[in-house]
Amino acid sequence: MDDFDLVVVGGGINGTGLARDLAGRGWRVLLAERDDLAAHTSSASTKLVHGGLRYLETYEFSLVAKALQEREVLLRSAPQLIQPLRFVLPHAPHLRPAWMIRIGLFLYDHLARRELLPGSQGLRLHGSRYGAPLKPEFTRGFVYSDGWVDDARLVVLNALDARARGAEVLTRCAVTEAVRSADGWRVSLQGGRELRARALVNAAGPWAERFLRDHTQGTDRQPLPARGLRLVKGSHIVVSQRFSHDHAYIFQNPDGRIIFAIPYEGRFTLIGTTDIELPEHADPPSRAAIDGAEVDYLCEQASRYLAQPVRPADVLWSFAGVRPLLDEGGSASAVTRDYLLEADAGAGAPLLNVWGGKLTTYRKLAEDGASQIGRLLGDARRPWTANTRLPGGDLGAHGVDIDAFAAALQARHPGRAAADVRRLARAYGSQAEALLAAPPGAEVAPGLHESELRHLVDNEWARSAEDVLWRRSKLGLHLTATQQAAVADWLGQLPSRGASACSHHG
Repeated sequence: MDDFDLVVVGGGINGTGLARDLAGRGWRVLLAERDDLAAHTSSASTKLVHGGLRYLETYEFSLVAKALQEREVLLRSAPQLIQPLRFVLPHAPHLRPAWMIRIGLFLYDHLARRELLPGSQGLRLHGSRYGAPLKPEFTRGFVYSDGWVDDARLVVLNALDARARGAEVLTRCAVTEAVRSADGWRVSLQGGRELRARALVNAAGPWAERFLRDHTQGTDRQPLPARGLRLVKGSHIVVSQRFSHDHAYIFQNPDGRIIFAIPYEGRFTLIGTTDIELPEHADPPSRAAIDGAEVDYLCEQASRYLAQPVRPADVLWSFAGVRPLLDEGGSASAVTRDYLLEADAGAGAPLLNVWGGKLTTYRKLAEDGASQIGRLLGDARRPWTANTRLPGGDLGAHGVDIDAFAAALQARHPGRAAADVRRLARAYGSQAEALLAAPPGAEVAPGLHESELRHLVDNEWARSAEDVLWRRSKLGLHLTATQQAAVADWLGQLPSRGASACSHHG
């Protein structure tokens, strides 16, 4: 039976962030994820690193300030995945007066230190490139800064760094039982492997409550008590490109909510999100999906602003995820996106439950959680992630300028297609150099060679075409069904790794 200091349950952004932070502090860590990394909520976000402008209306100044501060930290930590993005907010006077928006943007600019991003300003839409895609009645607006992120790859980078710092990362490997005693946890994995751990971290996201209910036992051999969560489905649609500039839009809706329209993957526009609350006490669906009413809602709200209407028939792809929110009453859109770390050491070995949270604050959540665990174990260790880049994030003399880095990479590899080099630069950062230097092998699908597929399988836990085409990349948007099937066929010829996933060490 293997011994660990910590077993982390859940391979989303919070679980991998915690595993990385804990391993970097020298703890012996194992992370177990029942599916693929970022298989659910953490690959279904709006892809933003942002403070959350709309949370100012619900007076969540602390959450916004914390997220704004993290926005700067993350922009530096992984510039290949996280880039600045300017947002255009067309002014709709009947929804929010201009003075209210100006005050909100002033607070947004000044609640946290800002070095990398320009501040907000008024904008004349009429006659400008940012007004051209909009209906003519929107003549004035505002522009402000936030960031964009490849959410699923951010999860993978945290897992990669956790492993590099000594953690064992297991995917497709569920924790079937965790039994608490006075001096530790006995953890059973799918396939029969047994572990001992000094402490347990429950970072199962929407499944955190169910994990405690169905898979844990306390010292009295009863399931551990769980905090109630509100499960809210957020869905997005992707349509053909509705504007050619590099800014995004934030649209105010008559119901008080907002949606975003974001330039996506070069040729598309991403529109979202919805807030659909699941019934009380419902278990999260294993595969969340958008429904027709959500499609209609997103199309209707986007079409209120865009000169070219968005119709359900225009939807090329959609995705949905379930967000676990703290149950504080009120509407789903108004419930806090802040996190709660609940440490429990009163009845045996330490347990840390992670409730709620948002993508932007994952690093701070992990830092706070790792510090709490250190105190529970009687061995507090210093935080370290605030000024440390994620794998591939060191772009050398190019700093955080991914475009300059990609241009230099292209100059060193003139034989590779510019679009392929740019994609590799943005996916792998400084690690793209090694991929480009290796013999590419056969081209399995346009722009996707055997060398990259082997890298994803051998180093990034990819097993299926879905892992490769929709999480490690978004190549699925660019490939035909036949080309996607070629990727699946290539992966299907590899020796099966599923049976040994839970017993793999490394």
